[in-house]
Amino acid sequence: MDDTLFSELVTSMKQVKSIMKGDCSPSRVHKHHKSSVIDIRKRTCLSQSKFALLIGVSLKTVQNWEQGIRTPNGAAKTLLKLIDHEPEATLRALHRNK
Repeated sequence: MDDTLFSELVTSMKQVKSIMKGDCSPSRVHKHHKSSVIDIRKRTCLSQSKFALLIGVSLKTVQNWEQGIRTPNGAAKTLLKLIDHEPEATLRALHRNK
């Protein structure tokens, strides 16, 4: 590791220490208020395979989402949001199509 990179690392660690002590504020704060896929699925009381079948994705896709390997996007993200906020109505509508 070169001296410049090491110096930047030391400076960063000092900043972390100051933030942890409350002496200064972080430059950014990430807040995550969304439910995780596993939480959404567990509230439906469905296994991974049944949940995957219901929402029209593969079992591997659900497993990847739950393990954080992949993140839902597009229509899947919207569908998960609907299940999260209006589970009964969404599940009723999905069951009608099966």
